[in-house]
Amino acid sequence: MRRIFAALAFASLACSASAETIEERAATCFGCHGEHGQSETAYTPSLGAQQAPYALIQLFMFREKLRSFEPMNDMAKTFTDDDLQKFSDFLARLPKPAPPADAGELARMQRGQALVQQNRCNNCHNPDLSGKENVPRIANQREDYLAKTLGEYKDNSRHGYDGTMADVMQPIAKEQIADLAYYIARVR
Repeated sequence: MRRIFAALAFASLACSASAETIEERAATCFGCHGEHGQSETAYTPSLGAQQAPYALIQLFMFREKLRSFEPMNDMAKTFTDDDLQKFSDFLARLPKPAPPADAGELARMQRGQALVQQNRCNNCHNPDLSGKENVPRIANQREDYLAKTLGEYKDNSRHGYDGTMADVMQPIAKEQIADLAYYIARVR
C-alpha cells in the first residue's frame, strides 16, 4: 500500500501544469490503473472504455470528496470542470479491458450468468455489460475489484450517487458474489 501512495505522490509531482496534453496528464493514472487503462494492480479497476458520463461523475465525486479514497481525492482535487470532462472523454476512448485468457470454469460461469439475468444486471449495464451513460462498464473488470466492490455494495459500506446498487445487491447472498464477479470478469 505504501508503494501505491509513494507512486501516486511521485506521479502527482510529475503531473504539473507543464503537462499540456491529456495524454501526458493521464500517464499518472496509468501508474495504478495500468497501461492504456488496463489494470494489473490488485483491487484497482481498469479504466479503458469506461462510459464518459460515469467516469465524469466518479471523478467529480473524488474531487469533492463525496467518494473517499485518498490517492484519488488527492489526484482530483485540482481538476477543473473542464479537466473532469477531458479525462472522462479520454478514458472512454481507451481500449476496453480484455477478458482473461481462460474461458472460465463452466459451472461458475453458468451460476454467474444466472445471477446477472435474475438480478437484471443486463438491464442497466447492457446485455454485454458494457455500460451506458452514467452506468459503468463492468465487463472484463478485474475479478478481485468486482468482488470487493459488489461486497461493499452488499454490506452498504460503498455508496454510489444513488442507492441502486445497494438495493440490487441485497437479495444476492455473500457466497454468490464470487461467482458473479468471476462471470463478469470473463464475459466474452
